[in-house]
Order: sequence, then structure tokens, then C-alpha cells
Amino acid sequence: MNQKAKKESFEGSLQQLEELVRQLESGEKGLEESLDVFEKGVTLAKTLSKQLEDAKTKVEVLTKENGKPGKKPFDAGQ
Repeated sequence: MNQKAKKESFEGSLQQLEELVRQLESGEKGLEESLDVFEKGVTLAKTLSKQLEDAKTKVEVLTKENGKPGKKPFDAGQ
């Protein structure tokens, strides 16, 4: 899977989560439906959290210098 597909997948999942939150905040759903929506939201949140942790780990690995974590300035132009 390429980087763009991963980004779209993450952002798509984030949009889905935001929609689920809106549904719950509206208060229009009954208890059972709300529980189903909440469960989907928790699952999405866990998936998104895992993706963020994976990205963080990858960044840390990529910025290591001589086996030690390094700090490099972020340059969006590169």
C-alpha cells in the first residue's frame, strides 16, 4: 500500500469517526443504536491511535543518528 492510500485511509477513518460523534451528540438515536455507533467509534479510535503510534515509531527510526534519537528541524519544503 502506498503512502497516499494510507493517508486517505487514515483521514477517511477520521472523518467516519467525526460523523459517528456527530450522530451521538445529536441525541436522535435510541439506546441500542447509540451503543452500536459508540462501539464503531471506539473501534475506529483504536485503529487511528495504532496508525498514529506506527507513524511516530517510523519517524523516530528515521531520525535516529548513530543509534540515538536525533532532533532535526522540520522543513515542509523538502
